[in-house]
Formats: sequence, structure tokens, C-alpha cells
Amino acid sequence: MEIFWKTIAYYNENTWMWQIILVLAGILSTVLLMCKPTPKTKLIMKIYLILLYAWIAIIYYAIYCEERRYNNVMAIFWGVMALIWVWDAFNNYTPFERTHKYDLLAYVFIFLPFVYPLFSLSRGLTFPMMTLPVMPCTVAVFTISILLFFSKKVNILLVLFLCHWSIIGLTKTYFFHIPEDFLAAGATIPALYLFFRDYFLENINEETKPKAKYINGILILMCTALGIILISTLIMEMISEQ
Repeated sequence: MEIFWKTIAYYNENTWMWQIILVLAGILSTVLLMCKPTPKTKLIMKIYLILLYAWIAIIYYAIYCEERRYNNVMAIFWGVMALIWVWDAFNNYTPFERTHKYDLLAYVFIFLPFVYPLFSLSRGLTFPMMTLPVMPCTVAVFTISILLFFSKKVNILLVLFLCHWSIIGLTKTYFFHIPEDFLAAGATIPALYLFFRDYFLENINEETKPKAKYINGILILMCTALGIILISTLIMEMISEQ
């Protein structure tokens, strides 16, 4: 746990100015995409996401988290997601077409990265040993919010990576005492259900097993189980702090 928070402090202390630039660039890219979703602004957002994921892979994990035993694996994990966005930028697999189906949830999620530092401050943490908006879990939540805004067609492979990452965050909350990561895990569960429901119910063949009419029930059960795990982990975290 000491190494974990030490690397976070090292990262924040040396990159806080760049993090501000990345946050401002993210706000600008999001506003442009929301207000005027043209091919140019859609490409700008994808380029921003490529740079953001590459930042997490190289700067956060490969450089500043070098002391962690698993940093290389995580760097590869986020590097692969950056490459997925590169592929998407060339093939336009994710067209960023607005549907307004999940706007309310998306608006909640898009502000969560700014809640992370407030959560840390409320726990008595101070800069630089605290969570900030440009960290893996916050980037995951931000991406999920963008995909919810433009959910007509999403890259399901990327969704799988992001959901896998957020569920992994549950273990960190317990072992490293980071209740902030409950925000990422909590955001993932409803998003997981919505993305997979849309994907499976619209694309699977009726001849598959289980049949399409049962897929929705299976997804509800799966997400309910994840919710129970999340709540149980939260309770265990609260008990351990008493």
C-alpha cells in the first residue's frame, strides 16, 4: 500500500501541470463534440483519447509506477486500448452518433472524474498523495460517459476492456484503501448492462443459445451479482476502517 500511494504522489507532483492541460483539452474536445458532432470534431475526440490512453500507459504506468510489480502489465493493457482507438480513428467503427437514450446517466458520469479529488480531500488526503482527474479509473469513467452520450454504435471490445479494468478496481479499494475507486466500479455496472443489452439484443441471431429473449434476464442477473459484490466490498472496507 505504501508503494502504491508513493507512486501516486510522485506522479502528481511531477505532472500536475500536464494533467491540467489534459483536463482542459478534454473539456474542449467534449464541448466541440457535443455542440457540433462533425467528422472533424469526432476525429479530434478520438485523437484526444489516443493521447490520453497513451499517457496512462507510458507516463503513468511505465514511468511513474515503475516501482509497482505489475506496472508493465498495466502499461500493456492501456497501450492496447490506445491502439484500439488508433484503429477506430482509421476505420470509424465508433461513429459517435448521438442517441439521447442515456443522457442523464452520461451527464452524471462525465462529472465523476472531478469528484475523485473531492473524495480524497474529504478523507483527509492532501496533494500530491491523492487522486486526480487524469488517472486510470477516472479516464475509464470519462470514456464510458462519452460512449453513453454517443451510444448508437460502440466498440464492444473497448467496452470489455474498460469494464474489466473497473471491476479490477474493486480489489484495489480493499487492499490499498482507495474508496474513490468505488466510483469507477459503480459507474461500470449500469453501463455494462446498457452496452451489452443493446449489443446482444440488436445483433444476435434468434437461433443462438440462449435465445435473444433470455439475454436481457441473464444480463440483469450478472449486473445484479456485480452490484452485490460491490456493496459487499464497500461494507468490508467500512468495517476495516473502524
